[in-house]
Amino acid sequence: LTIFQKKQTSTYEGYNYDFDEDECSEDSGAEEPGDDDDTLELGDDEVELVDPAEAGGERDEGLETLGGSGHGTGQEEEDYRFEVLTAEQILQHMVECIREVNEVIQNPATITRILLSHFNWDREKLMERYFDGNVDKLFSECHVINPCKKSRTRLMSTRSAAQDLPCQICYLNYPNSYFTGLECGHKFCMQCWGDYLTTKIIEEGMGQVVVLRLITDSKVKLKYQHLITNSFVECNRLLKWCPAPDCHHVVKVQYPDAKPVRCKCGRQFCFNCGENWHDPVKCKWLRKWIKKCDDDSETSNWIAANTKECPKCHVTIEKDGGCNHMVCRNQSCKAEFCWVCLGPWEPHGSAWYNCNRYNEDDAKAARDAQERSRAMLQRYLFYCNRYMNHMQSLRFEHKLYAGVKAKMEEMQQHNMSWIEVQFLKKAVDVLCQCRSTLMFTYVFAFYLKKNNQSIIFENNQADLENCTETLSGYLERDISQDSLQDIKQKVQDKYRYCESRRRVLLQHVHEGYEKDQWEYIED
Repeated sequence: LTIFQKKQTSTYEGYNYDFDEDECSEDSGAEEPGDDDDTLELGDDEVELVDPAEAGGERDEGLETLGGSGHGTGQEEEDYRFEVLTAEQILQHMVECIREVNEVIQNPATITRILLSHFNWDREKLMERYFDGNVDKLFSECHVINPCKKSRTRLMSTRSAAQDLPCQICYLNYPNSYFTGLECGHKFCMQCWGDYLTTKIIEEGMGQVVVLRLITDSKVKLKYQHLITNSFVECNRLLKWCPAPDCHHVVKVQYPDAKPVRCKCGRQFCFNCGENWHDPVKCKWLRKWIKKCDDDSETSNWIAANTKECPKCHVTIEKDGGCNHMVCRNQSCKAEFCWVCLGPWEPHGSAWYNCNRYNEDDAKAARDAQERSRAMLQRYLFYCNRYMNHMQSLRFEHKLYAGVKAKMEEMQQHNMSWIEVQFLKKAVDVLCQCRSTLMFTYVFAFYLKKNNQSIIFENNQADLENCTETLSGYLERDISQDSLQDIKQKVQDKYRYCESRRRVLLQHVHEGYEKDQWEYIED
């Protein structure tokens, strides 16, 4: 999306742009080097936006529209409809948005793109601000000069075109035709412009207005096109990149919500937060849990559980010997105290074994604080270990599918058809769903306060975990001709029961959300 005169077509790894080329002298639209806050002027040249299919790309006529249950509870809910788009389709969608707005405001397309980006591609907000009677303020906020206003007199316009002039950045002499600049008239040589814009694009990731003729490196041009597309997706609340590694698809929804969406690569994630679909826990608590697991907060808990503070200077001390007579090594303190009761050592004398200071208020408060800290750490480790255990099991999913595939082939050798052995794949699908649900139930339970509803939840959780482990055991058994029918019946019965218990657990949690029955423990 640029400003040019001579037409040519350029294709960069799936991005198809049709643009014109000009001399970039009088009306170019680059930023002025060294001053990021200056208002930008794009000039009077129109930007021609070309459909990716017309520019040499292929249009994907078969956009796949998928639907998904909002919470996966099995209830008949309204489908959360979404589309999975490629990079070319995202560009096409961006071009269509610009065209729709330009039908009303009639501005150069690049300016319209900047205005839309300023409002996070919310067309309604842009229209409201554009027609509120203060257009100049809007353009000033977006750092763009109103194209309807006449250009100001250029500082270098009176100089001879044949005269060599010094660039004010590199101080090398060039012909006047080798200079280009903004509408303010400050001109610099094309080499300096190219270096400046390359730095802005590659090192600073700036995707604002750039005249691509000044950029000669194809990698820099590609980076700029990626920045434009990424800015469009990141600013649009109805679009979200697939979080899977090396996946370049985008999911488009009709309205944003914390619902599951599935990319063409197979990755299912929450549209609201971008994490793997995490029913039944809400995005807020999952973010807190991930932060708790990633940062050093539990290091502090360990220190609190395994060390004590000097009662005088409050330096943290770890006991490294058997004697309870402690001497603070802080040079400005040197306090002597008892490790057991944290009281002064002097009254203890040589008969510290008969220490009768356990019931004193300060010693009791210190011990209580230590016990609380230890209990908090143990509680965190309890839920974290079970969370990580199910996560590790899910990571072995590809091995499990490979093993089941071998079992399916073995069953077909025992006179069973391909259709008849599909129950094994279905069982693995259910097993993975149950493990994923169980993994996030421990996050939910960690922040849950005890009440009658939490006891019901824990009972449902225990039942689901028990039948999930039983199903996992069935799938790992060796299959013989004699046990074939028996195993088939057991696996089918068990995965159906697992599905039922998972559905009951999720229904109960969502019913609690609706009736506001859950109480949470704040960190």
